[in-house]
Amino acid sequence: MRYDSKDLQEMSNAVRSNALKAIISAKSGHVGIVLGAADVVTNIFANFLRRGTDRFVLSAGHGSALLYSVLKLSGYELPPLDSFRKLGGLPGHPEFGIPGVFATTGPLGQGIGNAAGLALAAKLQKTDGRVFCLCSDGDLMEGVAQEAIAFAGRYKLNNLVVVWDDNGISIDGAAQTDIDVPARMLAAGWRVISTDGHDFDEISRALNSAMRGKAPVFIQAKTIIGRDSSAAGTSRAHGLGLDMAELERLAADSWSDNGMALWADLAAENIHATDALPAWSVPDLAGINMTWNTDTAISTRELSGLFLERLMSADPNLIVGSADLGGSTNVKTGAARDIVPDDFGGNYINYGVREHAMGAVMNGMAAAGLRPVGATFLVFSDYLRPSIRLAALSGLPVIYVFTHDSIAVGEDGPTHQPIEQLPSLRLMPNLNVFRPCNGAEIAAAWTFALSDTARPSCIVLSRQRVAQVLTPTGADLSRGAYVIAPAKGGRVRATLIATGAEVPLAVAVAEKLGGGVQVVSMPCVSQFRSQNDGFKKEILRGYIVAIEAAASASWFEFADAVVGIDEYGASGDGASVYAKYGFDADVIARQIEENLKK
Repeated sequence: MRYDSKDLQEMSNAVRSNALKAIISAKSGHVGIVLGAADVVTNIFANFLRRGTDRFVLSAGHGSALLYSVLKLSGYELPPLDSFRKLGGLPGHPEFGIPGVFATTGPLGQGIGNAAGLALAAKLQKTDGRVFCLCSDGDLMEGVAQEAIAFAGRYKLNNLVVVWDDNGISIDGAAQTDIDVPARMLAAGWRVISTDGHDFDEISRALNSAMRGKAPVFIQAKTIIGRDSSAAGTSRAHGLGLDMAELERLAADSWSDNGMALWADLAAENIHATDALPAWSVPDLAGINMTWNTDTAISTRELSGLFLERLMSADPNLIVGSADLGGSTNVKTGAARDIVPDDFGGNYINYGVREHAMGAVMNGMAAAGLRPVGATFLVFSDYLRPSIRLAALSGLPVIYVFTHDSIAVGEDGPTHQPIEQLPSLRLMPNLNVFRPCNGAEIAAAWTFALSDTARPSCIVLSRQRVAQVLTPTGADLSRGAYVIAPAKGGRVRATLIATGAEVPLAVAVAEKLGGGVQVVSMPCVSQFRSQNDGFKKEILRGYIVAIEAAASASWFEFADAVVGIDEYGASGDGASVYAKYGFDADVIARQIEENLKK
């Protein structure tokens, strides 16, 4: 340990003062955590965090002023602190890509999952990197945090240190955490250390102890929210519960020339340390040559599994996993080697039934440069949606495999039959959503998802077997849509748009309608939307009907009519349920023919 308690107090004062000045400049921010947790964060950055090797995650993202202050003082090249919460400046909650910020946090609990993912990545990458995470009472109340805590305990991530800013207060008053948080952590397989969060010697002893052991470490740091202010120890301290005059007084009283000088020394020592953003690998897919049998009906989840098996053998950075559905989603292929607590040399993770934590952990792994793939049923994408959103906001190239994609799931009934999930995922900015219909589209979806290192991707797949409609030779799948079945005869009088399992249905409808009807497969709506108007008009001609076993509203962007489903499904065999809700070639053909005659 380099800095003693006297030095650390001066350095902590400097952190507080600079963070308060940022809040004063913004006239917005969270004061309580700045005044209450600066001592803990200062100790971590001054004496324990090895820049370029270790990572720090502020799960309590509302404390961003505190984080920006300590990052700036320790030598990270950040924008000026007086840009805090101003357009084009430092954002109100930490965002991945800012120097020293390794996770986009603010939605509580996410940072704990991200930290677990970063710690797991260090194990997989065979480094000695440690991950320090500061969490709040609010973080520990979120379900995603508890899922991630259980995951980290089972995987014995002994390079993970979570420090709890235990001040007993949240926005509405007394924090509603578990009656006995340490007992829960112990039960989850963590080592627990309790300390005074304002005693530098105690904090140092706790952090030193955390460097040893075979389990993740949870440090309960008792603190006072809004310490030294008129709102100390109350919920008023959480946000901006103090007037500007008191904030300015606190900033002035905390200022320390000596603390600033000590931070300058530390920054000078770190001048050559690097924390570059990861450069994600794009595997060479040229050698993956698949022969697709077009004579036999097969589910798209099976086709995806065949392609993924080759991918897992080709790319060591591809880390695949599932929320206890590896077999059902076909992601646990013959190339899968289990990652277990005593052996991190594999490429497959069983997350248990923890969809939300799976999403948050994958974000952490991606932030460390790995290419994570996680799978569950499409209807359960709702469980991890906040993590998907943060991946999209952060530009993390995570890949989600969502199977069992429609009411054709059948017997499991409406609880397992997605309706609104597919269009709702398409509404999310900076997210690729693919729903392939055959082997060629499967290969294109995986290739595009792995080549795109600026956004996450969803690959949506069927459980039921699908008749294979052959993609024409030379078709350009990169544009998101193409004519998979040209119209017979002359003028195109109607275009049927379909995706995934509904493509063969659309082809059957076109055949019943006779000449002049073409079928367009649109495996990626967002890619098609980004094309020029000339291409769109070339592809979409005549009377346009979209056919997809999902909520219909979004298709009116392109279509004159939609065959979809805007109610919950029913229990029964898949084919019967499919037909019950109108997905029948004869029924659809009659409806279209009637409209064409009008």
